[in-house]
Amino acid sequence: MEKLQQFILSTLDKDESISDTRRLALVADADIPPPSSAEGQQAIQGALSSLSSREMVTFETHEDVSYALKPEGEQIAREGSHEARVWAALPAKGKGTPLSAKEIIQVVGAESAKIGQGKAIKAKWIEKDGAGFVKATDKIQDTTQLDLQEIQSSGTVAAGEKVLSELKKRNLIVLRKSLWYTVHKGPQFSTSVQKPETDLTVDMLTSGAWKTSNFKKYNFEAEGAPTSSGALHPLLKVREEFRNIFLEMGFAEMPTSQYVESSFWNFDALFVPQQHPARESQDTFFISDPAAALPPPKAYYQSVATVHEKGGYGSLGYRAPWSTEESHKLVLRTHTTACSAQLLRKLATQPGGFKPAKLFSIDRVFRNEATDNTHLAEFHQVEGVIADHELTLPDLIGFLHTFFSKMGLKNLRFKPAYNPYTEPSMEIFAFHPALNKWVEIGNSGMFRPEMLEPMGFPKDVRVHGFGLSLERPTMIRYGISNIRTLVGHKVNVDWVENSAAVRF
Repeated sequence: MEKLQQFILSTLDKDESISDTRRLALVADADIPPPSSAEGQQAIQGALSSLSSREMVTFETHEDVSYALKPEGEQIAREGSHEARVWAALPAKGKGTPLSAKEIIQVVGAESAKIGQGKAIKAKWIEKDGAGFVKATDKIQDTTQLDLQEIQSSGTVAAGEKVLSELKKRNLIVLRKSLWYTVHKGPQFSTSVQKPETDLTVDMLTSGAWKTSNFKKYNFEAEGAPTSSGALHPLLKVREEFRNIFLEMGFAEMPTSQYVESSFWNFDALFVPQQHPARESQDTFFISDPAAALPPPKAYYQSVATVHEKGGYGSLGYRAPWSTEESHKLVLRTHTTACSAQLLRKLATQPGGFKPAKLFSIDRVFRNEATDNTHLAEFHQVEGVIADHELTLPDLIGFLHTFFSKMGLKNLRFKPAYNPYTEPSMEIFAFHPALNKWVEIGNSGMFRPEMLEPMGFPKDVRVHGFGLSLERPTMIRYGISNIRTLVGHKVNVDWVENSAAVRF
């Protein structure tokens, strides 16, 4: 690089300016590839940029556009176009036996026959005669060959862009761009290429060398190199916002790190019947090894089995045979309510008796269902549970209004729904201004006595429960229409790093 810089400065000192850097190769060898080549001009550009930063030279960039022939184009320039070769192979009409398509292939080759036959017919150079083809004219002008020969010699064609576009479409030519430069002396021109100092050192200050040193000019407008760092995924950003809302409202976070649950805690303890469709393999992932879960507490297990099979606590139950084998199956949990059930039982049986509590969790759940733009086989569930004496449905509705207003959703509607473990149950809808429509945002209800009383809760204790997915509000917040671009191998890492934080 220094040798090239010195050569440019020496040339400027002698000639005052360089009108075309491509001509430098005619003057001397500067230990670079030929300046007329792309590699040579790239090296010259680097040298000029370095000298320009020190104001030793100024330069202007020029661009030349030309075309070059690809291998097939070179062959056509030598031997003629495919259509011309097909025409040349055929006899004149009435002066020989017409050639069939197979015979044309034998004479000019498969590629020329395939391409040239159609183009020759379109140009009306050949025509059908019986079972074969003959010449339709005694003389042709092979413009394709002539155009390619012109490009070969001059880099372009006089016929203009239409011809160039057709040749590019046929993949016969390629666009070539070359850069060259005009160079002039700068305000700090010198024939010396001594590098300026970039740092003021202690030795310079001690010796006084700083007084005569040439320091590189600082560019205060230059942007620093971006630092490489980790970034929270948008899903985690929205998750943190939910956590902050729950913690602000006095909730405690439940431990939910156990992805594999027994069917007892995932279904039975929640008063989900053993004949429910959700317990089929097309809706739930079952674990084959180990084959069965450890048994739950015996007395509680028997209470749950009895209320399912025979009823109790004011319920008739499901009046269906109870299967211990079904109860002991292991599954990938279909909801975090399986964890809520275990914590609720601990809350009911804790030393000192029941105490009111507010609990929440945000964790992964699994459903064996088909994936599409809005569904995956695994997703995150946001769940809240409130346990206290004499809670009512209006209490739940009031809480949900407060909770969702902190997310910016102030206009809510509730629709009666069915859940095996809550009664009454409600689906939650909110009007979304950006979408200009009502969207379902969650589910809620009051846990049934058939679920709570076998756990040991007093009869006057009620438990509110509600849940929603984490993915849907994240997609709405970030304007995502396909969940597979939010989670999975199609996620754009740059998008993750540059996504703004979300504030409800």
